[in-house]
Amino acid sequence: MQDRYLEATFRHGRPLAAYFHLPRAGERKSARSRRVECGLVIDYARSGRAIGIEITAPSQLSVDVFNAVLRELGEGPVCEADFAPLHAA
Repeated sequence: MQDRYLEATFRHGRPLAAYFHLPRAGERKSARSRRVECGLVIDYARSGRAIGIEITAPSQLSVDVFNAVLRELGEGPVCEADFAPLHAA
């Protein structure tokens, strides 16, 4: 998978959790996880490359905090529109 994308789970019309998939060059499984900012958990492949970010508190997530984590991982930023589904409910 070469593209990043957001996958969200809703319950009663509200975002319950989300997962931001990062590009994975054949690395599909998480070998370890690291909790960072409040409500964010980064999953890493065996190679040490970040493969995704779990968002455990989507209603409390700010794009600025998320972009700071992406910067730390060497990834480009997201914009408000990318997270619109999490804030629509």
